[in-house]
Amino acid sequence: MAFKVKIEPDAHLDIQEAITWYNKQQKGLGKKFHNAVPTHIDSLTKHPNFEIRYDTVHCLPLKKFPFMIHFTIDEPKIIVSVRAVFHTSLNPTNWTKRKD
Repeated sequence: MAFKVKIEPDAHLDIQEAITWYNKQQKGLGKKFHNAVPTHIDSLTKHPNFEIRYDTVHCLPLKKFPFMIHFTIDEPKIIVSVRAVFHTSLNPTNWTKRKD
């Protein structure tokens, strides 16, 4: 059974901010980050049960970048909600302070 993946607006913003930051560091690096994120998010359609880091929030690390995809799973609705894409140096619970 394949899960539908919903990327929350704040997570889109997280991704865009990271792309912008990486592009300022090195030309083309933002594009590499941009290409890495969908690959990891696509894996959630088939295998969403990654490690639960806190409460009901799962985290999937990006392989070549120090970021974690923070997501929740709604099993009955078969939906994975990507709530945040945070740098590993940041407090991962910061996204819980965002308004829904």
